Amino acid sequence: MLFFSKLALRGSLFGLLASTHSATTSLRATSFAPSARTLSARPLALRVPRATSAVRMMSGLPSDEAGWRTVLSPEQFRILRQKGTEAPGFSETRPGELEHELQKEGTKYPENGAYECAGCGSPLYYARSKFNSGCGWPAFYDGVPGAIKEIPDSDGRRIEIVCNNCGGHLGHVFKGEGFPSPTDARHCVNGVCLKYNPAGEQPASVPEMPAALRPKMMPK
Repeated sequence: MLFFSKLALRGSLFGLLASTHSATTSLRATSFAPSARTLSARPLALRVPRATSAVRMMSGLPSDEAGWRTVLSPEQFRILRQKGTEAPGFSETRPGELEHELQKEGTKYPENGAYECAGCGSPLYYARSKFNSGCGWPAFYDGVPGAIKEIPDSDGRRIEIVCNNCGGHLGHVFKGEGFPSPTDARHCVNGVCLKYNPAGEQPASVPEMPAALRPKMMPK
């Protein structure tokens, strides 16, 4: 009888140990298994980011003019960094340049997209703000809010416009010329300073110039 009592006691102890081990394992599994709520609360950096404009962050911009020479073409460097000016009609007649390539696609005045800085990729102008001013350079009635910085020339005769992100020279802005635009201003921009992004964001509220100033042209 004593022998069977010992066996029963030993069985009870084994059962208690097994039960304790099972509870501990279950607790660990509950504590360390990530729930759906925990996964959804992970930092955004761990998620796949939404596609955005290819803007170089300020930390990624060249720190000196030698650095800019490595990322810009000689003509882009001359104008963006040395404040040069391309010849009138250059953008339209030179293969590979902004207006020449737009014209090949059907029109120099697309309805959608945006024009970005050739230096840093910042959006500068909405597509519908571009119009035909007859001046020989790409013209826009206004820039993307906050994207363009105006700097009066030292002689007070003109106002220079530069990219507010990288400081690249774009051209000049002329005001009060009588164009039927929301701003009565003409941003006269060197085409080599711009890249057209057909997928660039453009608010639906951006007004368009009269059709006569946005002619539809077929490819040559």
